Amino acid sequence: MLALSSAVLSAQVQASGFALIENGASGQGNAYAGAAAYAEDASTVWFNPAGMMKLEIKQIVVAGHFISPKSSFTNGNSVDAGGRPLTGPDDDGGVDAFVANFYWVTDLRNDMKFGLGVNSPFGLKTLYDDTWKGRYHAVESDLKTININPSIAYQVNEKFSLGGGINLLLADVTYTSAVDFGALCYAFSTPSSCTASGNLPQQNDGFADLTADNFSDLSWGINLGLMYDITPATRVGVAWRSETKIKVKGDAKFKVPASASFAPSTGRSIDTGIRAEVTLPQSFSVSLAHEVAKWQWLADITWAGWSSFQELRIKYDNPNQPDSVTTHNWNDALRYSVGADYTLNDAWTLRGGLAYDETPIPDAEHRTPRIPGNSRTWLSLGATYNINPAFIVDFGYSHLFVDDTPINNTLESTTCCLPATLNGTYQASVDIFSAGLRWNY
Repeated sequence: MLALSSAVLSAQVQASGFALIENGASGQGNAYAGAAAYAEDASTVWFNPAGMMKLEIKQIVVAGHFISPKSSFTNGNSVDAGGRPLTGPDDDGGVDAFVANFYWVTDLRNDMKFGLGVNSPFGLKTLYDDTWKGRYHAVESDLKTININPSIAYQVNEKFSLGGGINLLLADVTYTSAVDFGALCYAFSTPSSCTASGNLPQQNDGFADLTADNFSDLSWGINLGLMYDITPATRVGVAWRSETKIKVKGDAKFKVPASASFAPSTGRSIDTGIRAEVTLPQSFSVSLAHEVAKWQWLADITWAGWSSFQELRIKYDNPNQPDSVTTHNWNDALRYSVGADYTLNDAWTLRGGLAYDETPIPDAEHRTPRIPGNSRTWLSLGATYNINPAFIVDFGYSHLFVDDTPINNTLESTTCCLPATLNGTYQASVDIFSAGLRWNY
């Protein structure tokens, strides 16, 4: 269920499912190209802990990212459980969001450093009108995560460094949708009795509200990295982050219309506990950084193992309530990025970058309005200003061009023979504004 709500920062923020790459302000300006090799500041704790050995000072970094998605849904041929056109307005679901990061790097000894990162590596939010056409698929989906990442780096020799860390992940989830009690009545009674009691399809909606964990259950994983100087001007970085299995527990609360009293009498749609498991994907990055005069040229390719996300199954403590199942069948996905930094003078560095994110969602049938993502292209610009030797500020901006996104998703159901289908197209773009402060001490 964790991923079910994954729809924070609108699912259009990061093509790699609901992973968030916005984990440092300096990298935003070059689309995070070369992130596992550049090691420009303490955010390398996240991107490649081996890069801490490139920092000649102790440093604290704080950064914030304002993410503004713009999207629209155009209905195609959406129908309810009985094949009737779904009523209600179209809606976009996009919600502005803010993500923050904190990093600290200090010396342990000459050949070893310690770092600590606090960030949000996964998250999404969508919020639709509760009368929109896709209300039976999703109304609100909200996933928030906090990751605490203590790390150590070791300088093996003058060219080679290693790093590793532990990731301690906390999550908070909200997931709501409308329930068509009018259609459900037809599964438990005769059409005439349903009509007499006012239980008509799409005219007697209730709601299911599922919440889980509230940052109470801790999951963990590891990350490893290495960095190698091919020449004094060229280095390569490799970083790997493990899968993290999250088990969540929470509560399901049902708002049942008075005329739909048949539902609780069947033992269903009664407030109860819930539980679910989801495996967050492993990732593997290879980055290159090459310095030529005032230029720093950067490149990166990152693989994300989203094929671990095959289904989302929510189990209810109430034995009469069938499992809620969404089949995703996601694929592994790649992210490609190139970028460059130009040192204008002692005070200013200018940045630019391009990236292409593949979507892990295989087709329109497996795309849901909770995660209506698609492949997208990043265009990024940024700058760094050295206020003095102790304080440095970073700014970055990215515009994401998102491919037109078809959806043709039919709800899986164990309670009715003809589940609702949401059919149409999303059109979207995203603007991301980042700012950060480095303190050298």
